[in-house]
Amino acid sequence: MTDYRTARVSLGARLRELRGEAGLSGRTLATRAGWHPSKVSRLEHGRQTASAEDLRLWASVCGRPDTADALVAQRRSLETHYTSWRRRLAAGNQARQQNAVDLESRSRRFRIFETVCVPGILQTPDYARHMISRAVGLHGAPADMEAGVRKRMDRRRFLDDRNKTFQTLLWEPALRMRQCPLDVLTEQLDALAGLVREGKGGIGIVPLSAALTTSPMHGFWIYDDDLVLVETISAELCLTDGDAVDPYRRVFAELSRTAVYGGGAERFIRAVRRSLTTAPSRERSPFSRPEE
Repeated sequence: MTDYRTARVSLGARLRELRGEAGLSGRTLATRAGWHPSKVSRLEHGRQTASAEDLRLWASVCGRPDTADALVAQRRSLETHYTSWRRRLAAGNQARQQNAVDLESRSRRFRIFETVCVPGILQTPDYARHMISRAVGLHGAPADMEAGVRKRMDRRRFLDDRNKTFQTLLWEPALRMRQCPLDVLTEQLDALAGLVREGKGGIGIVPLSAALTTSPMHGFWIYDDDLVLVETISAELCLTDGDAVDPYRRVFAELSRTAVYGGGAERFIRAVRRSLTTAPSRERSPFSRPEE
């Protein structure tokens, strides 16, 4: 169970406790609140997140308005674990990137694993522009794209900070995904190969042909040893509970053992770049080994 799910279940248990203390059935509470009875069950079992208004009404119906602020505070704590992209991007792309800057400025160790794209901190401006535009289109975010791109580029300075340590793993599909025009992708691959050559970002490539001992279900970022961010299609998850963070550390360690680094990683990236620009009949299989 994730931090978010655990926190929501805990809030539901507190609501059920208040209802029990008030001597109300779920149906009675729902009637007095003007809700469908199923809503009470969903809230109490952690299958739906209560709004602040729901919590204040619940406390009032149970005759405990004095508990409303504590319930709302518990909900606010829950929200730190799960934030929808619509809400995260409501203030604009620049604000979202500033959040990343703030977190990265106070973190010292980064373990990054990406499955479908080059991570933001390693992106070129044009590649970033296309990736941010997808968020604008999907979530209806404010169209401050250029400000968002500039702020994302500002994050690259952390790669030169000697007080920070980066380990970045890219699964081979992240190099091949056509999420932007081919010229933009090849430019990004050239830049990525350059970062490997310069020794920045601690970049390793996990080939599709690698024999994996763990399943890379999705990308994730580990900050220091106590926080994991996971980006889903609809929301950003922030995991801080040790039981939730530890599996990510172990999976990253396993994936690290399958990656190629240094000159091998640079050659792999350049081989992928060449395969993307050859005629279809000559294009190499994504499962084949890159040229040495």
